[in-house]
Amino acid sequence: MLLIQFTNASGARHVGLLEQDRVRVVDGYDSSYGLARQAIARRVGLADLAGQAAGATVLSYADIAAAGHLLPPLDHPDDAHCFVTGTGLTHLGSADTRDAMHKKIGGAVENLSDSMKMFRLGVEGGKPAPGTAGVQPEWFYKGDGSIVAASGQALNMPDFALDGGEEPELAGLYLIGDDGQPYRVGYAIGNEFSDHVTERQNYLYLAHSKLRACGLGPALLVGEAPASVEGVSRIIDAQGRVRWEKPFFSGEQNMSHTIANLEHHHFKYPLFRRAGDVHIHFFGTATLSVADNIVVRPGETFEIEAPQFGPALRNTLAVYATEVAKVKTL
Repeated sequence: MLLIQFTNASGARHVGLLEQDRVRVVDGYDSSYGLARQAIARRVGLADLAGQAAGATVLSYADIAAAGHLLPPLDHPDDAHCFVTGTGLTHLGSADTRDAMHKKIGGAVENLSDSMKMFRLGVEGGKPAPGTAGVQPEWFYKGDGSIVAASGQALNMPDFALDGGEEPELAGLYLIGDDGQPYRVGYAIGNEFSDHVTERQNYLYLAHSKLRACGLGPALLVGEAPASVEGVSRIIDAQGRVRWEKPFFSGEQNMSHTIANLEHHHFKYPLFRRAGDVHIHFFGTATLSVADNIVVRPGETFEIEAPQFGPALRNTLAVYATEVAKVKTL
């Protein structure tokens, strides 16, 4: 099942079941957050509850998207209660990339860079036996719910950024129950979006490079993720022409970690089990246009598509002027 969130012409929110090019409105709920909380309270599956509440009103997905009415597939009424985080060095990539990566991590550990050491740890211990913990992945914080852009919205980059590059990824979407239990609401495709030039100056700048906007959706896939996800990432110029395109691979068959291991190492912290909070957690990628020396310019569009997750995610790069706040002493 695929769910979307959207607004109508008056600004009222709705949840809908995506049925190919049609959207069947879910009656009685104005958010996937509310729908998920009710599913937890009733102890029923999200798909069952959404299916039972689906009404007779059917709309055109294309019309909703063209009007700019799409919302991220999961959000929180208070942006401060939505954590956006991620893990890196978790993906094996294409067959060629895998072969090259395995050659890089071979040999003596002391001869590897810190990044290759981390990747090697994941390859060797990222898929533990069920019920046991594997090695920790690289982890980073991106921001709160205010940084999440829906499909059709701009990805706003600060004017001090050295780069704005896409990262086509699978994201896990979670809600913490009133008892502190994390519930996975579903999955969505996303553009994790980072400043790769800043990161390449020094890997200790990773934290800075990740404090950027991200794209998510448009649809939420309820249930388990496919074992193998194959999609396409594109850069489209201001005239609508594709100037870069490459497949990307995700899902556990293409990862050095299990999703359960990544979830374990995120939710082991009490801070991330606060009742009512939403979590958007990106699982990583192995495909980047910056690796092919592509510089994305403002006005160009990122398009990330994976058929299992419904329509493509599209966001245009924009730049905003930053105002540096001067601290005052009280």
